[in-house]
Amino acid sequence: MRTMLRFLPMLWPAGERELKARVIAAVLLVLAGAAVALVLPFAYKAVIAGMSGDAVAYGVVATMVLAYAGARFTGVLSDNLRNALFEKVGQNAARRLAGQVFRHIHDLSLRFHLERRTGSLTKIVERGTKSIDMMLYFLLFNIAPTFIELAAICVIFFVKFGAGLVAATLAMVAVYITFTRVVTDWRAKLQREMNDVDNKAIGRAVDSLLNYETVKYFGAEEREARRYDDAISAFTRAATRNETSLAWLNIGQALITNMMMAGAMVFTVWGWSRGRFTPGDVVLVNSLLMQLFRPLDMLGWVYRSIRQGLIDMEAMFGLLDTPAEVVDKPAAEPLRVTRGEVRFEGVRFGYEPEREILEGLDLTIPAGTSCAIVGPSGAGKSTLARLLYRFYDPTAGRIAIDGQDISDVTQRSLRSVIGIVPQDTVLFNDTIGYNIAYGRDGASQQQIQAAAKGAAIDSFIRSLPDGYESMVGERGLKLSGGEKQRVAIARTLLKNPPLLVLDEATSALDSRTEEAIQQTLDRIAESRTTIMIAHRLSTVVHADQIVVLEDGQVVERGTHDALLARGGLYAELWARQAAERSEQVTAEAAE
Repeated sequence: MRTMLRFLPMLWPAGERELKARVIAAVLLVLAGAAVALVLPFAYKAVIAGMSGDAVAYGVVATMVLAYAGARFTGVLSDNLRNALFEKVGQNAARRLAGQVFRHIHDLSLRFHLERRTGSLTKIVERGTKSIDMMLYFLLFNIAPTFIELAAICVIFFVKFGAGLVAATLAMVAVYITFTRVVTDWRAKLQREMNDVDNKAIGRAVDSLLNYETVKYFGAEEREARRYDDAISAFTRAATRNETSLAWLNIGQALITNMMMAGAMVFTVWGWSRGRFTPGDVVLVNSLLMQLFRPLDMLGWVYRSIRQGLIDMEAMFGLLDTPAEVVDKPAAEPLRVTRGEVRFEGVRFGYEPEREILEGLDLTIPAGTSCAIVGPSGAGKSTLARLLYRFYDPTAGRIAIDGQDISDVTQRSLRSVIGIVPQDTVLFNDTIGYNIAYGRDGASQQQIQAAAKGAAIDSFIRSLPDGYESMVGERGLKLSGGEKQRVAIARTLLKNPPLLVLDEATSALDSRTEEAIQQTLDRIAESRTTIMIAHRLSTVVHADQIVVLEDGQVVERGTHDALLARGGLYAELWARQAAERSEQVTAEAAE
């Protein structure tokens, strides 16, 4: 009921007069259709009575037959007009809910997205939004008319055939509904199991395809096929159990309705044999029960569909109810950057409560200067960038930009003033032009090309057959590592932020490409507050300040020359990397 109450208001969308008018018109057509459905058996009875009683003119009977056919067409016309009118209401509800879920998923923390499988997530959203239109349609056009017709048929039976037939009809409907509900609730458990294994199969397939290159590197195609086959086999078993249970449900429903039909027909035939009822009355009872059984048969399917829809919507509403880890405060104001000073004050943070990464870190980066963050793996270098972007909030301490605590400003304004060139550049499966333009919404073609020139990738793009309209492939796999890095630099240039984060932006490149891109990075870092997270110390020797992290704390800070003279951890890391470079040069010379 909680799930149903969350989407029923979508039948009456606030501020949408046209949609409300469509709902009203659809309801009127539902009532008209129900009235026509109840008139049809009487028209059928009149035809039979006219043919089986005293001689009646052919024209009269033919007219009744035409009226009967006209009533049937009117019912079909009413149903289809109703569907056409209501379609926009259902689709609008599905659109609004899908947009709400999509926005909320983007609002959820990085932690949530790292723990969820993309394939399973998209499947939940797809099923849930598709269920909305179906649920609204069934409740308004199937369940409501069924109970209207049931009430009207009971009145007719009471007036013409007595209370006994009414009691038998209500008892049959009660047994039918109870049986349908019990069996469908059992089937719902099977359906949940089927959905779970389906989500796992989809997630496994998407995960394998996204890691296509890794699969090829290790010749694991057969291994991946076996894992996928295991997932599909589990889904096959669950689907078989589900469909078998459906067969038993249909058999039980048919047994109940046919027992009622047999009992009612025997009763009316008995009354006809005693002279109480006419042949037309026998036809009337048969037609009314058939009229009732048709939506009742649908009611079983509708109830199953509603239960399935509720399961799908329950999973989707579960996403909506997942709290965002990082949220704006009610009185949050936009961040105003005047100089660009960044301060980390007593910052403590851990991805898991029992494992703290940063332990009371203090760091000041003056406006317009460059600060390199270096240190061993796991020291917390990239964590600083994630905290600065507010992908996570510190467990203690604060981060301030120009004296403003970033937890007190809006996330949108914070992220609008920071540009990042990440270590692993992931691109949209679209054109190169689109990926560069992602840095600034509404950028012109001239601005895109200027950014590409600034990133030294314009000539490469122009050499492609489709130029800026060239597709980059999923996650940018059609481009080399250096080309993807230049695209990332270009869209950061287009964004033109006052704060710049370079998160090991050249660590995955060869020495020649690294040198070329490093020159570009040095150029765009001028006159900005720049944080350079680096593993290769040779890329940060010109930084205004080098901060050395170890075990989540600042252990050294200063310029390159000062830190080498100090002979501490930085000097040790420098000597180690110098030795590695020397060995590499010797090996290349030997080849």
